[in-house]
Amino acid sequence: MKVREWDPRTASSAEIASLLDTLNAVLAADLPQDPPWRESSLREYLSEVMPGERRISWVTQADPAPDGTPGAILGHVNVLLLGGIGVLEVLVHPTVRRSRLGRELVRVAARRVWDEGFQSIGVEVVGDTPAVAFYESLGFAREYVETRSVLDLGAVDWPALTEMAGGIGAGYHLEFCPGGLPDDLLEAYARAKAEVRDVDDGELRPSSYDPQRLRDSLDTLRRRGMKPYIVLARHEQTGEVAGLTEVVVPAQHPTRADQYDTIVVRDHRGYGIDRAIKARMLLELRSAELELAEVQTWNAQANEAMLKVNAELGYRPDRDWCEYGVDVAELVHRLDPHR
Repeated sequence: MKVREWDPRTASSAEIASLLDTLNAVLAADLPQDPPWRESSLREYLSEVMPGERRISWVTQADPAPDGTPGAILGHVNVLLLGGIGVLEVLVHPTVRRSRLGRELVRVAARRVWDEGFQSIGVEVVGDTPAVAFYESLGFAREYVETRSVLDLGAVDWPALTEMAGGIGAGYHLEFCPGGLPDDLLEAYARAKAEVRDVDDGELRPSSYDPQRLRDSLDTLRRRGMKPYIVLARHEQTGEVAGLTEVVVPAQHPTRADQYDTIVVRDHRGYGIDRAIKARMLLELRSAELELAEVQTWNAQANEAMLKVNAELGYRPDRDWCEYGVDVAELVHRLDPHR
């Protein structure tokens, strides 16, 4: 099976559908509790990126059928080039694992990252899946670990949640922003996010700390078929954003939403803002997204305050979500020692 460069923007509908089949086969094997993905905006999800970033993809297919019908896509790799790192994603259909296909996909991508002048490659690896041993065998080292937790909306105590949403200290009020932010709030919102920019939250899901990048980020989410929802806590005396929480509902799996940042500005901590904004978000999503059944979030184990809030809301720990990294030169030499 030959690996070839592949552009999702110009790929046929049949190729997009075939890639989706492989993605869902991987989910069924490795994350059977996760919802299957849909084809809605999948092409856009695979191709749209932030300004200044690039994504390069490759696929490998089974042999054509006797009638000439192209073979199914059995492997896919893409690398997102951003900042000083290449972020890798690899899919190999469970039926062709242990055929060295995954290794070949990584080799091709790593060589391109090296040729592009980048020094390191990162990858998100889900705990308790075959990917852990695979990447460690290639020399990747674990650099950061979060725990994913999942909230089943069918098991939520909604009256208790309503009480939590109202439990914010005097002098603050909450605002719900479906679809993004009004322009007049971008600067205050970005300032609130900038306060935690030095916190070690991992490298592979960077946040946006200035108004233009925040605007670009929201626009990119929408182009990828991902609808953002934001709940703000505003300080009534100053009008400043005292806290925020973000949830994104992807068209590709609209029954399970993704929690993004939740931040409470240091000077406004201790007033119940974190619990209130997350509870209000869930109440709004219940009405705004009728298909939604679950919300997933990721937290470092050191973030005890947020883990406590999530537990009170009903989130249950699921599994570790790890960032691995490797020096590009070392990886290229390991995979292609004769070049």
